[in-house]
Parts: sequence; C-alpha cells; structure tokens
Amino acid sequence: MAASPQEHPLVLTRTDAVARLRLDRPALHNAFDAGLIAALTATLEQLAVDDGIRAVVLEGSGASFSAGADLNWMRGMAAASEAVNREDALALARLMRTLDELPKPTIARVHGAAFGGGVGLVACCDIAIGVPEAKFGLTESKLGLLPAVISPYVIAAIGPREARRWFATAEIFDAATALRIGLLHDVVPADALDAAVERQLALLLKAGPKATAGAKQLVARVAGGVDRDRLDADNADLIAGLRVSPEGQEGLSAFLDKRPPAWTGKD
Repeated sequence: MAASPQEHPLVLTRTDAVARLRLDRPALHNAFDAGLIAALTATLEQLAVDDGIRAVVLEGSGASFSAGADLNWMRGMAAASEAVNREDALALARLMRTLDELPKPTIARVHGAAFGGGVGLVACCDIAIGVPEAKFGLTESKLGLLPAVISPYVIAAIGPREARRWFATAEIFDAATALRIGLLHDVVPADALDAAVERQLALLLKAGPKATAGAKQLVARVAGGVDRDRLDADNADLIAGLRVSPEGQEGLSAFLDKRPPAWTGKD
C-alpha cells in the first residue's frame, strides 16, 4: 500500500486494484478551492488511464465529507470579473464531468457535512453510502446563487421535482432524506461504513472489468441525448452571471460579513 506525497490537500492511497482519494483539508471541512479542484481533477484523469485500478473510493478527512466552497475562495470570486468567474466555473464543471465519466466504478463514502459542491461529488459517484448523521444541503440560493455547475449530476441523481425543492429552499436535509430521494444508495451506522464500502468493492471486483467500466457509459447513452459541452458552457455562463449580479454580490457579501442578506428584511 502506497500513498501519494501531500503536495496538495488530497491523499491518494492504492491497495491492489482500488484507489482511495481522500479530501484532506479537515480544518476547513474539506472545502473546495481552486487548488483542490485542480488536484482532484488531475488525479482522476491519471486514474482513468491506469489499467491497474478497477475502482475508486472518494472520502473526506476529519468531521466532514466536503462542506462546499472555501470561504477565502468565495471571497476572491465575489471580487472577480464575470469572465474570471466563468473560467472558475468551467474548472469545477471539468472536475464534476471527469468524476461522472470516469471509466472506473466510483464509491462515495459520506460522513458529516456534504454541502454544495460536496453534494455534486456524491451525485457524480456511481455508488454512494452514508451514515445516519450525515447532513446535505444545496445552499447556494441563500447567497443569491444556484448550484448550476453541479445541477446535471444532482438532477440525474434525485430527479427534477426533488431538485426544484432543494435548489430553491437551500434547506439542510438528513441522510434518511438523501436515501429517499436517491442521493444515497445506502445508510449504515458509522461503525459499519467501511464494511459497507468493502462489500461494494468486493462485488465490483468480482464483476468483469470491461462490464463495470462500461456500465455508466451504457446508462449515459440510454438516458442522455444532451450536448454536454453546451450544457457545461451554459451553466458556467449562468453561475458567472449570478456571482457578479447585484443579488449575488449582496448574498456573498452578507455571507462573508456574517449578516442576513438585504432581501430577508432583517438587520
């Protein structure tokens, strides 16, 4: 068993034919920034062409899976131009699409918080297993934004009707709800989480390598028909425009200032 050097807040561990990718920013609840997005994308691209790897587990260090966007990163994006925000959004889109289309089966091992982009990561994985204490939220609308970049994957996981509710309200929901709406496949006690992941890995490794690698491509072909390049570009345009809009600026400023946004009517 060998682990990658910690040049980035991401740890790659390989055991036989299984790669484990652990987001490793525990003090920040594994929040995203540009560096983590780039590192995770690059590592997934390497694993995609690694014939020795047959399955990938995505997990988080510390108390959370991933709490979404890093505060300092958000502050920088709030001050950036629409063009810069668009490029930033496209980088996140590339990460989500790389994970979603990875030619290896993927398992999300979910504990603690999974908010915003963290929900996107869960939705992009082929199998998602969580603990009862896990919490989920698509909280962007509180900031005057929308989960545009991750929306294709979350909607595919939970369906349009559920997405309309959770995208609009930004309500936090629990693991039982995540299981009911299809974001999680299984919910198990914390002390059984690793065993549940290992059981799925054992099933994947018993199946034919080409069959498991091709399963998601088959589903995508049957359920697809969307121009994904156009969809990524349109979603990047949407979130970039929202971030620099008056409402988006007010929502981000209020969040960073730890005050209610003006539209709530509260001081």
